[in-house]
This record gives sequence, structure tokens and C-alpha cells, in this order.
Amino acid sequence: MKIYDKLFIDGRWETPTAKATIDVIDPFSEIACGRVPAGTDADVDRAVTAARRAFAVWSAVPPVERAAVIGRIAEAVTARRDEIGQTISRELGMPIKWATRIQATVPAMTMAAYAEIGARPPQEDHFDNVRVVREPVGVCAFITPWNYPLHQIAGKVAPALAAGCTMVVKPSSEAPLNAFLLAEIMADAGLPPGVFNLVTGAGQVVGEALCRHPEVDLISFTGSTAAGRRIGELAARSIKRVTLELGGKSANLLLDDADLEKAVPHGIKDIFLNSGQTCSALSRMLVPANRQQEIIALARASAARVKVGDPSDTANYMGPLISDRQRDKVRAYIRKGLAEGATLVCGGETPPEGLAQGYFVAPTIFADVTPEMTIAREEIFGPVLSIMPYKDETEAVKIANDSIYGLAGAVWSGDPERALRVARRLRTGQVAINGGAFHPQAPFGGYKQSGHGREFGPYGLQEFLEIKALLT
Repeated sequence: MKIYDKLFIDGRWETPTAKATIDVIDPFSEIACGRVPAGTDADVDRAVTAARRAFAVWSAVPPVERAAVIGRIAEAVTARRDEIGQTISRELGMPIKWATRIQATVPAMTMAAYAEIGARPPQEDHFDNVRVVREPVGVCAFITPWNYPLHQIAGKVAPALAAGCTMVVKPSSEAPLNAFLLAEIMADAGLPPGVFNLVTGAGQVVGEALCRHPEVDLISFTGSTAAGRRIGELAARSIKRVTLELGGKSANLLLDDADLEKAVPHGIKDIFLNSGQTCSALSRMLVPANRQQEIIALARASAARVKVGDPSDTANYMGPLISDRQRDKVRAYIRKGLAEGATLVCGGETPPEGLAQGYFVAPTIFADVTPEMTIAREEIFGPVLSIMPYKDETEAVKIANDSIYGLAGAVWSGDPERALRVARRLRTGQVAINGGAFHPQAPFGGYKQSGHGREFGPYGLQEFLEIKALLT
């Protein structure tokens, strides 16, 4: 078991002000695999105070020098890739192959991207007697989730460092161990003390203290829409800037001329990646009503090929869910789907064969799902796919947009121009066309109750800059 008994504050490993701790549970063994401090308001105040002092120093460092530091961080994350992958696999339950390939590799890519972006001269605009400059926003509080833990931390920390901001990171209590690995890297990266601070603890304590703190200028949060609302309320009291990346109920729209042999298996792999615990997961597959039975057969066959089990086995694609609470929540949604009349294609409440231990839910597919059903409207955050039939393209777009969320989506068509036209009609922050691949610098964020603000690439950097007009 990995035990951390100190917090990283002001460039040092500091003893917490209280003795309380949080156990990190391995979702496969159901046994504690780590322990971290349960921080307090006083710990938050120490960290924010350190970040405020450091801001005067770090914001004055030339951008090219800040970028060089970020580059060293990227190299260090890459060097510890296997350790990071193993750590996240154990605390999250994602199979080791994918934890290493995604959870450990993408944060290094993000850091490397901002080492390049941050080295460019700061943007200025000139017109008439006006010069417009961009300056770092100040001290930032980052409250991050457990499903892609280091990826989400890197997506906030890297652009903030590039902009000249300082920060306090509060990782999820379910998967915080990876954040300590990053703090170890930060300690050796050559950052001035106080630029990066790490305080673990409960959201109701550490998270809320960060949101209330008068010296925090910006809050960036990734997590549930309900928690995002609470953060927005707290931040509004002191008019803090807030960026929110929240829930999703993304539609995978298969048009009537789509290549189903490619589109359906692609959709199955997407929804079952990370056991469905992905905010942008394509959880609604919209299909032509007259081809639903053909698509059901393809989906069932694809789901049968998804290997579920021990995260340490490289052959497995899907592991357990993060916690017993999350498992029970997903099972409740499955019961709701059955009660409301959806057709169970595969999976269900029963754990996969031979996997009574661990927080497992079988890959589950429902068909004949209608827009008013709960499983079509609420974010399940588990390995549950809803197949929803439509009559024509107009109805398909209407169903896709009939959601409080607008984070991601996908369109499949044999005609690329048609696919692009339909993609433009979807009210979401990101749309993959005919299996369009993930890009680490593509802007990510949502419409509607999926949040506001964007992360990654030059778009993510803008969130950490203030605009100032100089009149001459």
C-alpha cells in the first residue's frame, strides 16, 4: 500500500494540520491500495498564500523560460510512464494496457504541447491608439475528477504554467495517488516555490475552501454537473472566474448511408472504454429505425468481444468501476431501463461470470430506447449503451439535441459532406466525423449544462489570461 502523509505546499512536503486520512480503494481487490492526507481549511490557506507569493515571481519569468520548465515536466512524466500507468490502473481499475497508453501518455503529450505553445511570443493586438495585451489571471484552484485523473490535472496545470499563473490542485479522493507522482516531478522541475501546490481532501472541505478563498482568482473544475452548480454558487460570491467541464450524454448518430461494419464496433469500444466512465462517452447510439435489428446484431457481437476482468491482465479491455457506490448507481439505472420498457440486448445487473469480487458491471446494451426514458436523458457514467431508433435525418438531429448536455457527439455517413453538414447542426462542443481521432490540442468543453470554457491547445491557454487595453 502506498502511503503519503504530507502535502506539497510552497515547494516542500509539509505535514498536514490534522491527522485525518483517506484510504484509496483498489476497485478490483476491494482492498485499500493507498492512503493520503485529508486536508483542512488551514492547509488550503497555506497553499493559496504560497501560490499568491509565487505569482509575483512566476508571472515575471519570460514565457520561453516558463516553456522550458514545462518541457522538463513533460520529459519527466514520459520517463515515469509505466509507474504512472500502474498507479492509475490500480486506483481506478482501468486495464493496465489502456491506463499506460491513455492515462499516462496523454498527460505527457499535453505538457509537451504547452511547452511549444507557451514558448511563442505573447499575443498583442494593435489598432489606432490601442494596444491590447494579455496577462496571467493569477492564482488558480484546480478541482479534478477520478476518471482520467492525471489527464485532467495536466489539462489545467500545463496551460496555467504557460500563462504565468500559480495554482493549488485538489485531486479526487478516489484516485489521488497519481497527483503525488506529479508533485514529485514538480519538486524537481525547477519551479519557484509555491507555483504548484497539492492539497488532498474531501470536496466539501478542501474544494469548498478553495472556492471561497478570497485570494483565488480562477477555479477550473471537471466533474458532475451537480458539483459544478455548487462551485458556481460559491465562486459567484467573490466574482471569481470559473471554467467548468461537466457531464455529457453524447449522441452517436449513424445515418442511413453509414458503414455499419465500422460504425457500430467503433461505438461499442467507445462506450465501454474505462468502463463507460468517460464524460464524452457516446452513450446514445441513434440508428435508422428500419436498420435497428441489423445494428443490434452487430452491437451484440461487438460487445461479446469485450474482455472484462483483472486490470493487471493486458488482454482485458474493461475493468471494474471506481467504487461500490458507482457500481450500485449504474445497476440502478439498468433496473430503471428495464422498468421503463427498454429491450435488454446484453449485460444487465448480474456481474460478469467469474467476477463476483470487484466493482464490476457487465457491458450492457439496451435497444428500443425512446427519448423520454431515464437512461436516454441522464448521465449513467457506466458501461451502458442506449440504442435509439429514428425515422429520418431531421428527427435524428432533434433527438441528438434533446438533452440538457452538449459535450460531444459523433456522426457517421458514407457522404463526408453530409456528415459535416449534420455535425454542424449538433449543439455540442466536439463532434467526431466517421471515427475522427482524438487530438490532444483540439478544444474540449461543452454547450448547455456540460459547462463553459475550453481546455487544451491554444484555446485552453486563453482561459488563464486576462485582457488589458493600453491607450496611448
